[in-house]
Amino acid sequence: MTSGGYDPNQYPQGGQPYGQPYPQGGDQYGQQPQYGQQPQYGQQPPQYGGQQPQYGQQPQHGQDPYGQYPQQPGFNNYGGQPGDLGTRIGARVIDAIILYIPYIILYTLVNNSVGLTIGLGLVWTLVQLGYFVGMETSQGTTLGKKILGLKVLAPGGAAKIDPVTSLKRNVFIAANIIPCVGSLVALGLAIYIMITISQDPNKQGWHDKFAGGTQVVKA
Repeated sequence: MTSGGYDPNQYPQGGQPYGQPYPQGGDQYGQQPQYGQQPQYGQQPPQYGGQQPQYGQQPQHGQDPYGQYPQQPGFNNYGGQPGDLGTRIGARVIDAIILYIPYIILYTLVNNSVGLTIGLGLVWTLVQLGYFVGMETSQGTTLGKKILGLKVLAPGGAAKIDPVTSLKRNVFIAANIIPCVGSLVALGLAIYIMITISQDPNKQGWHDKFAGGTQVVKA
């Protein structure tokens, strides 16, 4: 025994009892514990979470640039869900009721002469065009569409639609100017619009495509 109570024969390995194996995972004399193999020089560490996109590589069409999720069904490239045919018909009916209330009042005040009737039809056609073009360019929607939660987008998905584009998508209303058969022609064009809307995957009628690709979506 030495002074201080330390016996070198009892702990010959720097504090480890003589004859007992060094515990696994412990610290050997002069050696650092290994918690995981370090990568060698020039070797890239393992990647976690999947392969990362290479620098400068663009995501494919319809994929999210981060998670690469496909585009959600029912949504188009305009950033919204297309308005269904039934809702659009309902919006047009509401707009027609709003417009025809003053029309009936004016019609009752006009005599049954042919000249006044034709003049009223011309004025009323211009009133309808002014209503739809004015509302779409200033509000992006009409009263009927607003009530049913629809809005009109310009070609390419822009929120602002210009007067010329709006006039093109509503030009079928001008058929009412034709004497005697104008209302029937306008009705036939409206039916054709409904057919093309129902057959198009983005619910675009021929009037939308004639205007350059306008889109009615849910607001």
